[in-house]
Amino acid sequence: MSPTSGKVTICDVGPRDGLQNQPKALEPAVRAELVDRLAQTGLSRIEAVSFVNPARVPQMAGAEEVVAQVERRSGVVYAGLVLNEKGYERLAQTELDEARYALAASETLNRRNQNAAVDESLRLAGRIFRRAEDDGTHASATIGAAFGCPFEGRVDPGHVLELARVLVEAGADEVVLADTIGVAVPRQVKELVAGAAALGRPVGVHLHNTRNTGFANAYAAIDAGATILDASVGGIGGCPFAPRATGNIATEDLVYLLHGEGVETGVDLEALISVASWLEGILERQLEGQVYRAGTFAPVAA
Repeated sequence: MSPTSGKVTICDVGPRDGLQNQPKALEPAVRAELVDRLAQTGLSRIEAVSFVNPARVPQMAGAEEVVAQVERRSGVVYAGLVLNEKGYERLAQTELDEARYALAASETLNRRNQNAAVDESLRLAGRIFRRAEDDGTHASATIGAAFGCPFEGRVDPGHVLELARVLVEAGADEVVLADTIGVAVPRQVKELVAGAAALGRPVGVHLHNTRNTGFANAYAAIDAGATILDASVGGIGGCPFAPRATGNIATEDLVYLLHGEGVETGVDLEALISVASWLEGILERQLEGQVYRAGTFAPVAA
């Protein structure tokens, strides 16, 4: 698909990835309000919560409370992150539509993030995907550190594509390639996305803007066939277990770029900017995004 045509799905991960690295932990009611505000902008997918141990990620405590307080909106897919079967069991007791299972491409990060070897995580993926199929829940697989690891350095693209193949065969409905520490450049993104797309499942990317290449990488990903783009309102986010893993690409900045290029997103940019401005007040700091501060520019964004 050309960057200047067609439609992509943006999944806002702000309520999960965005908030999990913030020094200020928000109450479940406020996190549910963030999900509701994002849903009102026209976003069709939102990663609302993470079913992880609150002792390790206290910002994600009370996931079930968040889901219970969300005012579900027709046409919006609400997702939750799971790292193990216990997490999936918690998700299955809620009304969420999608389970987003994640593992890391490198052994070191996977052990730090999930306390498991990569092979163990792959076997676990199969069990979770089978349960999701039985439950009628969409199963998304994210491969973290797909472009580089903070501990092991370069990650072999062939290894990442082999992981993607195994995940697809295990039952993943889609594969998302994550640049967890923001090291990728467009050439790498194009090659890896194209390789994953050949597996016959929808491909997405989860990009961080740590080295200011995130938006160029998003453009390259669409050009190579990606149809799902993760982004975080205000550009907030990061991984607690990956050093210097700063914020995701900002959703409103991404929407501005895509609308200017003629790519449909279904998102009301002005409404999204309002959410980022509201969140700035909640977090009591200036956020990483730029469009919410500079404002849109109708001759481009329209």
